[in-house]
Amino acid sequence: MFNSLSFLLGSVSTGGAIGIAVGIVAALVVGVAVGYVIFRFGARKKLGSIKDECARLLDSARSNADTYLKEARLEIKEEQHKMRSDLDKESRERRAELQRSENRLSQREDQLSSRELLLDKKSASLDDRKKALEGKEQEVAHLQEELSHAHEKMLEQLEKVAQLTQEEAKARLMEQLLDEVRKDAGEKAREIEQTAKEEAEKKAKNIVGQAVQRCAADHASEISVSTVALPSDEMKGRLIGRVGRNIRSIENSTGVDLIIDDTPDVVTVSAFDPVRREVAKLAIERLVADGRIHPARIEETVEKVRRELDNQMKEAAENAAFDAGVFGLHPEVIKLLGRLKYRTSYGQNVLKHSLEVSYLAGAMASELGADFKICRRAGLLHDIGKAVDHEVEGTHVSIGVEILKRFKESPAVIHAVEAHHNDVEPSTLEAMIVQAADSISGARPGARRESIENYVKRLEKIENVANSFAGVEQSFAIQAGREIRVMVKPEEVDDSATMFMAKEIARKLEAELDYPGQIKVNVIRELRSVEYAK
Repeated sequence: MFNSLSFLLGSVSTGGAIGIAVGIVAALVVGVAVGYVIFRFGARKKLGSIKDECARLLDSARSNADTYLKEARLEIKEEQHKMRSDLDKESRERRAELQRSENRLSQREDQLSSRELLLDKKSASLDDRKKALEGKEQEVAHLQEELSHAHEKMLEQLEKVAQLTQEEAKARLMEQLLDEVRKDAGEKAREIEQTAKEEAEKKAKNIVGQAVQRCAADHASEISVSTVALPSDEMKGRLIGRVGRNIRSIENSTGVDLIIDDTPDVVTVSAFDPVRREVAKLAIERLVADGRIHPARIEETVEKVRRELDNQMKEAAENAAFDAGVFGLHPEVIKLLGRLKYRTSYGQNVLKHSLEVSYLAGAMASELGADFKICRRAGLLHDIGKAVDHEVEGTHVSIGVEILKRFKESPAVIHAVEAHHNDVEPSTLEAMIVQAADSISGARPGARRESIENYVKRLEKIENVANSFAGVEQSFAIQAGREIRVMVKPEEVDDSATMFMAKEIARKLEAELDYPGQIKVNVIRELRSVEYAK
């Protein structure tokens, strides 16, 4: 086609305008005819391929449809079969359940019928019993009537025999009863009075013992009195001051009694409060060293010494708590614990004693599996009441319990403190351990000031108890009275009897003596055979 156009263009250039027009028309006709032929041929070819593809797809769809139809029919048949089997199974189960229900209903009907029979029998027996009871009631009523008549007759006969009316007999009987009651009441009153006297005597002894312990009369010169050395007797006059103003200022500022007597170069400070006594002692020593003694200087020095002593007591208490491994104490409890540094009990420093009890209680708690922290804490605080027992009414145990309750100590620690002198019965292992540790610390040799006479007498009493048994040759109280060794005569006491003798000696010691801790009883039987070769 492009060749024809190029030809026509060539013709136009050589043959003129008419030739050009004819050539163009002829070329267009030829091109259209050629394009139609080509289009018709391609269309027929595509139509044939499309028909073939459609036929192929139709065949494939028919075959797939047949396959799907067969599979669907099979699935439907399987589902129908499964549904039929499920229906059959469910129907069988329902029939079985219905059968069981029918069986149960029939059993219940049988039971109900048997119960009805039993109820009928019981009702019949109850009717019979009612009739029998009605008959017995009639018999009882008849017997009561007979008894009332017999009682009246007996009273008439008794009145005739005794020649007394019923009222007179009642009056005599009441007099006899009153006499017996008066007699019993008198005996009971005497018994109550005797018991009251015994209890009053025990309580009086307890009160006196507490008063003696708190006042510490046996060691008054060592516990409630301190001495201050002076450089010369001239200093006594300066301490007294003009018309006694200096001594009054010292006593008013410190709360102690200052005793200035004929003892050369010494003044005595007397007070039951150990902290006040220590403040006064230190203040006087500083005033004497300074030489300026007048009321203003006295008040200033006393206040300064008091602050320094408070700091020292607080530091001592904190060191003791740190050494004992006790932490978290209330600041007020720390202050009271520091006051124990200047408190003594039978010559034993109470703060050192408390620290020792804490150590002992902790060691025993570790061995016995008790609470280590509670034992350490209760051991350190068990005598906290002694810090203020000269100022507050009550025993140091009750005072200490109130202090610990006020500052929110744990109930286990409070109970151990309350039970360490058996004010209450110890109910925990920790309380028993603290009680034992307190006894060990107070009763160990050298812990407290005990006169040699009392110490020897205590050992002699232990030995006398052992010597009172037959067959004892010698006895020796050792370890400050915590153990006694009993030597028996081998010809009088055999091996089996030594065991019983040890138990009897221990029982007698428990019944007759008071002692801290426990006493170990060792009964020893030794047989020696001696012969000489000549």
